[in-house]
Amino acid sequence: MSGARVQAVAPGSPAEAAGLVPGDEIVALNGEAPRDVIRYRLLADEADVHLDVVRGGLALELDVRKAEGVPLGAEVSSALFDQVRTCDNHCEFCFIYQLPPGLRDSLYLKDDDYRLSFLYGNFTTLTRFTEADLERVVTEGLSPLHVSIHATDPEVRADLLRNRRGATSLRWLRALLDHGVTVHGQVVVLPGVNDGAVLDDTLAGVLDRYPELATLCVVPLGISRFAPEGRMRPHTPGEASAVIDAVHDWQEVYRSVLGRRLVFAADEYYLMAQRPFPPAADYEGFPMHEDGIGMARTFELELLGRVDRPTGPQAGFFASVDGAPPEGYRAARTTGDRLTIGPRRDAPVGVLTGTMGAQVLRPLLGALGRDDVRVVPVANEYFGGNIGVTGLLVGADLARVLAAQPSGHRYLLPDVCLSGGRFLDGTTPADLPRPVEVLPTDGLALRAALGA
Repeated sequence: MSGARVQAVAPGSPAEAAGLVPGDEIVALNGEAPRDVIRYRLLADEADVHLDVVRGGLALELDVRKAEGVPLGAEVSSALFDQVRTCDNHCEFCFIYQLPPGLRDSLYLKDDDYRLSFLYGNFTTLTRFTEADLERVVTEGLSPLHVSIHATDPEVRADLLRNRRGATSLRWLRALLDHGVTVHGQVVVLPGVNDGAVLDDTLAGVLDRYPELATLCVVPLGISRFAPEGRMRPHTPGEASAVIDAVHDWQEVYRSVLGRRLVFAADEYYLMAQRPFPPAADYEGFPMHEDGIGMARTFELELLGRVDRPTGPQAGFFASVDGAPPEGYRAARTTGDRLTIGPRRDAPVGVLTGTMGAQVLRPLLGALGRDDVRVVPVANEYFGGNIGVTGLLVGADLARVLAAQPSGHRYLLPDVCLSGGRFLDGTTPADLPRPVEVLPTDGLALRAALGA
């Protein structure tokens, strides 16, 4: 286990006063070697902190004097100081198995670590969860957590995870709820496998065994052209509509029993089924916005000026694999300047987006009265399959589409497809054949860029 490497020290902070400098490796605080940034922050919040530090191969001891709860003022470069707990499931729908070769190494890491679930919203199956983990979650208040359920029938879940422990690991979900831990659940639906009667059984099982769940999202699987599994296929529009109907039916059951809807269907289902999104109020505050639940409605509220702040960035697999804090998990989307502006501000405007985003954006721009703004959908040929979300756009596909667009126009690009200023294929906005303006991925930012 390595220590916490200091990335930055805040001017005037207790850390600076104690002599801590970037590059130092903190190996212990008050005699304890923290395993991760969670424990590090708890130890660093104490009033008197004795630091064991390694600097340039030399061992040093530093003492920090401050009030209890005052931040140390040292930013570390990693969330986990020991090893990531990797996933030992073999889910056929896992997107990591569907990646092309040659991407950054961090993209191929499969984690099933409850600490990353707490820190970044990653979903864990609990197949590697232990009594010691439960004790730590409860005693340190590591809540909320995010759990992949997929099915409540033990045999079906074990089949989906391709792990015999999948049949029993939901006992940890019950234990977490018994101890008052807030848990958000997820069901990834495979057509012909855990939809239909199995989905109904799962939603009944949640009501019977896990009614304290904070929320449950039902999402479709993504299939790239590199998918190795023959059993996986996209939903048909009819299957997507059936999932929506099941979710709506169970929402009413949950409301009658629990007083809340609890379960929500991903926006993608409504697009696939060509059905209208539920009213904004039906999302009950958009608690699972970062999992693609209600994003279209929040974007609508933002773009039409009905709210004064964005709901927030979407998390998820590719949003969590690179960057800081800590390195290796969640990157800032951009690295400094947000805009690369070429043409004049009154030039014709094109908004770059994925094919699914285009379905949402076109009617909203019409409602805004901006028929002069072009929506430029970018088909994802890089990943192929049914991948149409904007967050998985890569530079090669954007370059292909932009090369066919007129020069001298303004092209607006949402930053959700960037990680540390780079696209997934390693290119950057500077590599594109037309200048682009990189905007935060929310309706308020687009509204401001359009001068609305």
